[in-house]
Amino acid sequence: MEVRNLETFIIGSNNPTKIRALKNALSSLQIEGNVLTVNAPSGVKAQPIGDEETAKGAINRAKNALVLNNGTIGIGLEGGVVMMNETIYLCNWGALVTKNGEEFSASGAKIPLPIEFKDQLLAGKELGDLMDQYCSKEGIRKKEGAIGIFTDGAMNRAAMFEHVVKLLLGQWQYVMKNKK
Repeated sequence: MEVRNLETFIIGSNNPTKIRALKNALSSLQIEGNVLTVNAPSGVKAQPIGDEETAKGAINRAKNALVLNNGTIGIGLEGGVVMMNETIYLCNWGALVTKNGEEFSASGAKIPLPIEFKDQLLAGKELGDLMDQYCSKEGIRKKEGAIGIFTDGAMNRAAMFEHVVKLLLGQWQYVMKNKK
């Protein structure tokens, strides 16, 4: 009987939508592994502004997840906002870092946010807090997310991040299969 060493994926977040995104992506791609969670710091502002800062937060979470726990692969997912012309958009980034130092990154969907959010977001207010206030609900960032609200449920935060995680896992698998 062949014994396989399963990868241990450590996601740098305790947010249930991010954890669900990783588990769903692993299942969808038929990748077996253990999933652990750790609240890893992003090293960026609570509300990242721009693709660069949001991507940096994802990479930092992935690296810090490996440092804080003993696994083989760190996963970091970060939501942010980005300005294009005068419109502010939702953005999201992910990173996969191996214990050998290999790094993979990917970005996902972008949709415009209400113009009335712009000044508050640029001043550092978190989108999750604005969404709770805007919708008179609590915990939107741990449920459908802004993307779920503003797409009328056509997409939700877990599915949005699942897409990013699949991009990360696909890149990682490609490199692993083609190593010489």
